[in-house]
This record gives sequence, C-alpha cells and structure tokens, in this order.
Amino acid sequence: MTRSEGGQSTALVTMRTLLPNLRASERRIAELFLADPEASAELAIAEVAERSGTSTTSVIRLCKRLGYKGFKDLRNDVLREVTRESFETAAFAGTPRDIDRSDSIEDIIAKVSLAETLSIADTTKVLDVVALGKAADALAAATRIDIFGLGASSFVGEDLQQKLVRIGRAALRWPDSHAAWPAATTLGPGCVAVALSHSGATVDTISFLELARSAGATTIAITNHSSSPLTEAADIVLTTAARETGFRSGALGSRIAQLMVIDCLFIRVAQLDFDASMEAIRNTYATIQRLTAKR
Repeated sequence: MTRSEGGQSTALVTMRTLLPNLRASERRIAELFLADPEASAELAIAEVAERSGTSTTSVIRLCKRLGYKGFKDLRNDVLREVTRESFETAAFAGTPRDIDRSDSIEDIIAKVSLAETLSIADTTKVLDVVALGKAADALAAATRIDIFGLGASSFVGEDLQQKLVRIGRAALRWPDSHAAWPAATTLGPGCVAVALSHSGATVDTISFLELARSAGATTIAITNHSSSPLTEAADIVLTTAARETGFRSGALGSRIAQLMVIDCLFIRVAQLDFDASMEAIRNTYATIQRLTAKR
C-alpha cells in the first residue's frame, strides 16, 4: 500500500495503518511522528534518525515504504495533515484522547466523540475509491454473498447482511467459526466472501477467507491494517483508519469506521441497480410496517 492508492495523501493515517507490520527501526520513526507530528515535521532528517535511535537510511526506507520520493515530501505531507486535522477537530480543542479514571461523564462524551470523529475522517482519507468500486461491482454481480466476522466485527457484518437482503441480495452472515468453515468451503465462482477484522490478524477470520478463495469465490477484506495477514487472502482490500488509545476507545472507533465503509459499499451496490433496489426497499419496508401493525 502507498499513500495514494485511490485515496487522499495521508502520511500519518498510513503510518498508523502499517505500524504493526513495519521493521523495528521504521516503527520507531513512525512512532516519533505519531507522538508529536508537528514537532517531528520540523526536524531535519538527521535529527529524526537521532531521536528515534535509528539511521538516515532507515528514515529514507520508511519514506519509500509510505510511497514518498524522499524525506522532504513526507515532512510536507505531515505538516499539511496536521493543519487539516486541527481544522477538522476544532470543536474538540483541548480534549485529550486517552480516557482516564478521573474523567467526568462530559469528558467521556467528548473523548468518545473525538475518537469516532477522527475514525470517520481518517477512513475517508485512506479508503481506496477504486477498491470500493470493485467490491461493489463484485457484490452486485454475486450469486451468493457470505459475510464473516467474529466479536465486534460480527455485528458490523450483520448490518451489511441486513442491508443487502433489503435490496434483494442473497447474503448470509456467519458469526460462529464451526458454521463459517463449512459455509466458506461451499462457495464457488460467482460468489463473494466478505471478511471483517479490525486487526486483520484474527486466525479464524483469515481461515474463512482462505477457504473461500480456494473454493473460487471473490474475497473482500475490511480491516484497519493494510498489510495484515487477512489482506493476503483478499482479492480486494478496504482499509479503515480507526485510532487506538490507552483505554481502547479505538475499539469504538473501529466499529464506526467499519460501519462507514459498509454504508458506502451498500449505497454503491444499490446504485448499480437503482430502480430495482428502490423498489425492494419500498416493498420490504411495507412488509415490516404491515406485520408490525398487527401486533
């Protein structure tokens, strides 16, 4: 993944996404920038190397890994991103991002709102438009759609499944591994498997996508880490950009980011067969209204 594969130029977002998969030296440099982006972007390349305990060669290697020609380009992008983020989060000025034991209810509301606002904003920057289009095309043409996700990701998968069913798509969700493995095995050409995992490292979820691909299905991964093991089993990767915090409010942000991607995907699928989708939505809504009115 580079800094601009169908998305906007986002140095810090890409660093967060790649962080678990960077070399130790590259990770230290990225962590320096993520800890204080504005101050780090004011440093010379030799100063970055010194403060991160690495070398200028490692700094240049990270720049290349992120898709930049050199350090100057990376530094300029970081400064632009800091300015843009300051504007986007002006309403939360002065709000720390980590949740603390002494926080008031007002603090909790502000911090959760900030985490979710940043997750949506960052995902908007990093989401690959071309990949989203390919994923929507695959879902629109699929004879069967199987959705895999465990834990919190299973609830996001349920949302996608319900949305697709509302527009007449044959979609199934498998939140249990022992049910998911046989389901993935019975997929084939013309089918699509969608797997959701924030970390991209959930072993069972990876196995679902591997089985689906082996069976001939088109595979889609939705994850926060673009170089994670899950992406190796995916034909199409949709990357979110939720941030982790000390209290894992990033877990809240991850769900919001996944839901945003799901909504974009669903709307595009519906748009590809607009009239039929609108009719299906009207019909399913009428059915629900008619049956609930009898209670």
